[in-house]
Amino acid sequence: MRHRGHMLPRPTAHIDIHPNDGIGRVDPEIYGHFLESAFFGNIEGGVFDEGSPLAHAGPGPLAGAREDVIAACRELGVPIVRWPGGNFTSSYRWQDGIGPRDDRPRRLDLNWGGEESNRFGTDEFLAWCEAIGAKPYLAHSARDVEDAARWVEYTNYRGDTEMTRQRRSNGRAEPWRVRTWGVGNEVYGSWQMGQRSARRYAEDAREHARFMRRVDPAIRTVGVGWEREEWTRPVLEVAGRDLDLLSIHLYGGSGHLYAPGDDRDHFAAIVSQAVHVERELLAYADMVAELSERSGLERPPRLAFDEWNMRHLEPTDWPEPERGDRGGIAPRDESAMRMSGDGPRRYRVNRYSPRTLADALYYAGVFHAMQRMSGHTAAVTMANTVNLVNANGLLEVRPGGLVRSATYHVWSLMQHQTGPIAVRATVEAPGVIRSITRDPHPLPDGSFPSRPGYVPYLDVSATRSADGTRLHLSVINRDPSRPITARLTVDGATDRLPAMADVHELGADTGGLLDHNTMDRPDVIGVRSHPRVPLGEGGTYPFPPHSVSVLTFAMG
Repeated sequence: MRHRGHMLPRPTAHIDIHPNDGIGRVDPEIYGHFLESAFFGNIEGGVFDEGSPLAHAGPGPLAGAREDVIAACRELGVPIVRWPGGNFTSSYRWQDGIGPRDDRPRRLDLNWGGEESNRFGTDEFLAWCEAIGAKPYLAHSARDVEDAARWVEYTNYRGDTEMTRQRRSNGRAEPWRVRTWGVGNEVYGSWQMGQRSARRYAEDAREHARFMRRVDPAIRTVGVGWEREEWTRPVLEVAGRDLDLLSIHLYGGSGHLYAPGDDRDHFAAIVSQAVHVERELLAYADMVAELSERSGLERPPRLAFDEWNMRHLEPTDWPEPERGDRGGIAPRDESAMRMSGDGPRRYRVNRYSPRTLADALYYAGVFHAMQRMSGHTAAVTMANTVNLVNANGLLEVRPGGLVRSATYHVWSLMQHQTGPIAVRATVEAPGVIRSITRDPHPLPDGSFPSRPGYVPYLDVSATRSADGTRLHLSVINRDPSRPITARLTVDGATDRLPAMADVHELGADTGGLLDHNTMDRPDVIGVRSHPRVPLGEGGTYPFPPHSVSVLTFAMG
């Protein structure tokens, strides 16, 4: 049952910004990404498409890489990419993916069930990261210490060894200098090859990290976190000194593909989940900080939010979804997609469901959360969304081109129009009490586990430039139909804010709450720029419904 909640009526809002009350530095790697091999076109048919007229035709490890994908990633500015997974990591053998492509073994992937050609391997990924200007983040299974250390040797070591000779014979004389390394993935789960108890994993992670650092002391390691104390405590006690970051994975869930209700209901259910994510991130940061202190660590590991997304669910008895030629989902037999009967059902993630305006505002809310917690001793300093390319990614890649999704544009807005220093802002605004989804796995009746919570219609993050000359105010209006006019002040005073702002906004001109971009309609959702927009009388600004707006003020 959907709980609509009780609206708290307030016609206007007040946002008070405190530019000199810095919270912390926002790490640009929170805008990071994720690619998984053998996963719904992330790599083959996405990043890498041998034989495509759009692929790089030259020699070397970039041969077969889609040039249009490289260009779109360079345009966006991708700070860091995690690969090869994900679940795929747990059975991946990295040496299968080096050397001449035609000599590499083709293997059954024991995680997702597909076949892995290994034609896109370590050198291809690292060359691709160089081409788009991103840092690489390699994830190892943590099931073999020597294998992990040799991978670091292959990528980073400068001397004359069997591994470095292989790298040179594969076309790379200089080390790749991979700094970020994952030590396992979700090893607490039965879906992983190499599932372990917390203490056994902690011992393994400590050994892996130490021997990987013997090869290259400059690397940083990401350990497997889980928002449960019985897991986190032994990991920190045993391996906390050897891990620089601790991972956390959180997913949202939407039933808009199958559930009754209008778009306003589904929109509200999606955008409100950023409140849950913020609550979970803060709770885990607090737990990690407290347990680190108890364990005698000098400082807690920071958080790597290295899997997150909004999942679109549907019943498993519907026809299997396929990717549409022009983006989104290919047409299916709608007569076989009715929600009939009272019996329990099972659900799956639709990996081709396009990213909507509602998803974009959810993502913006999560970015606000990470910006606001940047001063925490266990802040999120890296995040990697699932996925960058295809499989609900920022880019939908098809044989004839690509689509920059709604989430591509919200990434661009947050990366390029907000500042590196988070500052405090206080907000008085209307909101709603409603049920907030807290688990992306639907119950048999199709509803999601939830709990009531307060969702402000205006969600605000304030940042500034490093030199203080520019102040950025990012505001999400989650109200699906009403603009909300806010009075803007600095330290309580209206006259300390310039009378004009450069405005960049997303969603205000979009007709539908669940609209999305396609190759035929590529700009339904995008960033619209409006220079030198005057504030209203008394320093007010009307924030449009279903939108995110970034106001930039020149502070002199």
